[in-house]
Amino acid sequence: MSKTWFSKLSGPLKIGLGFALAAVILTVIGIFRDPGTPVTAWSLGVGSLVSGLTWGLVSWAIATAAVTIEGDISENDGG
Repeated sequence: MSKTWFSKLSGPLKIGLGFALAAVILTVIGIFRDPGTPVTAWSLGVGSLVSGLTWGLVSWAIATAAVTIEGDISENDGG
């Protein structure tokens, strides 16, 4: 049985991708709902890129730190 590319990713990377996707979706919704923002390819692209990268990177970093700390704690406890 072949694994999909998503199942091969680590937990923190999956979390980062999930938050990045949520940020992009919310940005696109926000651009369409705000009457003052012009709906152009530029505004959609830059808004999605900035929000997706920011949320994805920050959530990945937090998840990676949490996994590392949990590993250190279990290593020090002998289990």
